[in-house]
Amino acid sequence: MSRIGKKPIQIPQGVEIKIENGLVTVKGPKGELKYQIHPLVTAEVKDGQVLVSVQKEEDKKEKALWGTNQKLIDNMVIGVTTGYEKKLEINGVGYRAQLSGKKLTLNVGFSHPVDFETPEGVTLEVEKNIVTVTGIDKQMVGETAAQIRKIKKPEPYKGKGIKYTEEVIIRKAGKQAKTGA
Repeated sequence: MSRIGKKPIQIPQGVEIKIENGLVTVKGPKGELKYQIHPLVTAEVKDGQVLVSVQKEEDKKEKALWGTNQKLIDNMVIGVTTGYEKKLEINGVGYRAQLSGKKLTLNVGFSHPVDFETPEGVTLEVEKNIVTVTGIDKQMVGETAAQIRKIKKPEPYKGKGIKYTEEVIIRKAGKQAKTGA
């Protein structure tokens, strides 16, 4: 049995969930999300909870799908109530970010500024050297943060580049000078 799949998803106040033909629609105060669950998985709303189940609980593939689909629905409920947020930190002399409309302009050591177009469903905020990515879709927030980080990954010698605020960069020692003996 899937331990995660067995857990019922509590529906908070102000959230409405509809399940029709495998399409799960979650509406909340922050927006609406839709997800098509796998055909081997069934979901139903009962007594203020969403119960996810499979036909063969001992089948390895169905067990994996069970937990995955349960967690995806749970992430949708959390997204429409509180939302998701990722923070990126820009380190380096002269490295900075500017937001103009839906375009993020990054000056990160290249000969030219790099423009990043904000995808639909995600909002960006810039405060000093911190870029905050927020939205209701967990996957979209994470993917957008990863694309911004990919523009200039942090290097291991001085730590210059774009990194997650909670990320730890393992530093390498630079070249050592030999002493003549």
